[in-house]
Amino acid sequence: MILLVPGKVALADWRRIYRGETARLADGYQAGVAASAATIARIVAKGAPVYGVNTGFGKLASVRIEADDLATLQRNIVLSHAAGVGDPMPADVVRLMLALKMASLARGASGVQPATLALLEALLAHDILPLVPAQGSVGASGDLAPLSHMAAAMLGVGEVFVRGVRMPADKALAAAGLAPLTLGPKEGLALLNGTQFSTAYALAGLFEAEALFTAALATGALSTEAAKGSDTPFDPRIHALRGHAGQIETAATLRALMAGSAIRASHAEGDERVQDPYCLRCQPQVMGAVLDLLRQAAATLGIEANSVSDNPLVFAEDDSVLSGGNFHAEPVAFAADML
Repeated sequence: MILLVPGKVALADWRRIYRGETARLADGYQAGVAASAATIARIVAKGAPVYGVNTGFGKLASVRIEADDLATLQRNIVLSHAAGVGDPMPADVVRLMLALKMASLARGASGVQPATLALLEALLAHDILPLVPAQGSVGASGDLAPLSHMAAAMLGVGEVFVRGVRMPADKALAAAGLAPLTLGPKEGLALLNGTQFSTAYALAGLFEAEALFTAALATGALSTEAAKGSDTPFDPRIHALRGHAGQIETAATLRALMAGSAIRASHAEGDERVQDPYCLRCQPQVMGAVLDLLRQAAATLGIEANSVSDNPLVFAEDDSVLSGGNFHAEPVAFAADML
């Protein structure tokens, strides 16, 4: 069981969740969540207009919604956007998306009720994974379509996979002893707004690229051995003059993998070849550059995975709700492009 401290989750823990481990929130987040929900309750009681809480959405932001209709408003925003198409997301990416959303909401800036976080924890614990179509609106205004499918399953609408078996969401919740969520003010918007779909896929790409990079290092060393190549191109003096950290470390790893090689020793002298082909000689330069970009992408995604990316955001210290654009996934997009 992985304990997630909101805002402080390491990439290694996200990787473990992606690989199949379950997670729950570490204690300590409850006060912030309660304060955020209390702020929303006070705003609703005062009747002050706040986007997405007691107003319409988008071009209907100027339309006031009466208190009796606020729950319906939040339910409607979820169901109206659950319009994705295509094959279901892979289960490991859905699991990661659920954990990312849970950790984000637990930062206490989204105005959700504790029951919402409890249900997200329960879905992970029972391995109830919403069926989320892989195609739909993402990035520019948040990952609206896929996150709406996730939220709809929490309402008992749509379908889920339970340990790989596809079934209606309401039946899966009932079988696990869970009640469908009744959304409070702001909660539908908090669930469907954000970058957790984009970030989950980008993290999956990062984790798979890490595995591929590790395999490439071993394959490169073996290929050099099989070709009776030289380890001279991996000499640290060459790479120190270039200065790129990834190149220096890649060369060092290749040297370590080939250290003590009997094959290398057998042709250290008397080999008529002056130098090896590019494909062997330039491994540190090529894979080192990849390593630097993987690390840059990892730094961006590590920040994003711990972020609050819905809108508007709640600041309980002064009962303010601020509209911004944290749902825009441009940082994730650049990281994904590099990967």
